[in-house]
Amino acid sequence: MAAIIRDPRSAPHATRNDALLALTTAVVGTAVALLVDDGRRPDALGWVLLLALQVPLVWRRRRPMLVLAVVVALVVPYHALDNNHSAPTPAAFVALYTVAVTGRPLRTLLTGITVLAISMSVMLTVDTKQAIELLRIFGWIIAVLFVGIDLRFYREYVSAIVERAERAERTREEEARRRVAEERLRVARDLHDLLAHTITLVGVQTSVAAHVLAADPDRLDRTAVAKALDDIAETCRTARGELRTTLEVLREGQGAGDARGPLPGLAGLPDLAETARVAGAKVELEVRADSVPPAVGAAAYRIVQEALTNAVRHGSREDLTVRVRLYGGEGALRVEVTDDGVGVGPPGEGRGFGLVGMRERARSVGGTLDAGPGEDGGFRVNAVLPLPVNREDREGTG
Repeated sequence: MAAIIRDPRSAPHATRNDALLALTTAVVGTAVALLVDDGRRPDALGWVLLLALQVPLVWRRRRPMLVLAVVVALVVPYHALDNNHSAPTPAAFVALYTVAVTGRPLRTLLTGITVLAISMSVMLTVDTKQAIELLRIFGWIIAVLFVGIDLRFYREYVSAIVERAERAERTREEEARRRVAEERLRVARDLHDLLAHTITLVGVQTSVAAHVLAADPDRLDRTAVAKALDDIAETCRTARGELRTTLEVLREGQGAGDARGPLPGLAGLPDLAETARVAGAKVELEVRADSVPPAVGAAAYRIVQEALTNAVRHGSREDLTVRVRLYGGEGALRVEVTDDGVGVGPPGEGRGFGLVGMRERARSVGGTLDAGPGEDGGFRVNAVLPLPVNREDREGTG
C-alpha cells in the first residue's frame, strides 16, 4: 500500500529499483522471444533492438514521456523486421503505465492513442494478420493506461486526506498554543494587578507606621501604630487569598478542579476604595450600573484597582483625592478614574506594565481605554467596556 500511495517519482532507491525492473523485463522478453511462437525468432539486429529498449526503463520515473518515445522508436523497427511481436510487450507496458501514473489523464489518453496508431500503422505494413491480432490486445493496453490513471487519482485522494489531517493537527496545536499564551497573559495580568496593588498599600502603611514611631518617641501613639500594623496584616491576608485563587488556575490539570472561584466585580469596588483611603488617599466612589456581566465587571474592577494603585504610588500629595465613577448607558459601561496628584512622574519612573495591563483588560471584553494627564493636572483613566444589549431593549427600540 505504501508503494501504491507514494508518488513513484519520490520513492527511495528509484534508480536501483528501476534497473532491477529493466533487468526483469529483459529476462521476460528474452524468454518470450525464445519460447512463444509469435513471429520469427529475432536475429542479431532484433536481439540488439529488444535488449536496447529495456535500457531506458532505468530512467522511467525521471523522464516518462522521453522513455516512452525511445521505447516506441526502438519497437517500430523491431516489429518492422517481423521479429517476435510479443517479446517487447512487458517493456512497452511498463513505459505506458509510467506515463499514465505520473502524467495528467488527458495527456495519458492522447499518448495511448498515438502509440496505438503508430503500432497499427507499423503492423499493417508488416502483416495484416498481425495487425488484426494487435486489435485484440488493444484492451490490455487500454487497461494498463486506466490502471495508471486510477492509481494516480487514488494517490491524489490519499494525499489530500493526509494533508487535511496534518493541517487539522497543526490547527489544533496552534489553537492550544494560543490558549496557553492567553492563559499565561491573563495570569500575568492578575499577578501584576494584585502584587502591585498590595505592595503599594503595604509600603504606604509601613511608612505610616514608621512615621508614627519616629515622630515623637517619647509620646508613642500605640493606637496609631497598632492600626497601621493591623491594616498591613489585613492587606496581606486579602492578597494571600486572591493570590491563592489566581495560582490555582495553574493546578487545574492536576486534580485541583475548578477552584478559581468567582471573578472580582463591581461589588468589590468599595473594598478597593477603603484600602486606598487607608493608604492616605481621599476616594470618592460612584457606581451607577446594574446587571453587568462577570467578565466586564472583572475588567472594570482590575482597571480601577490599577488606577488607584498608580494614584497612591505616584500622586505625591498628602491630601490626594481620587474620583472613581462607573456608570452604564448606551450599551457600555464607562469607567472614569481621575486624581489631583502631580500626574506623570519623572522620566524612567512608572514605566511598568500598569497602563499596558489596563488596556489589555479593556480589549479582552472588546472595549477601549484612554489614559494620560488630566486637563487640570493629575492623571485620568477613561475606559469604555461594551455591554450586551438585552432582547427587551431591542424589541422596545424596534
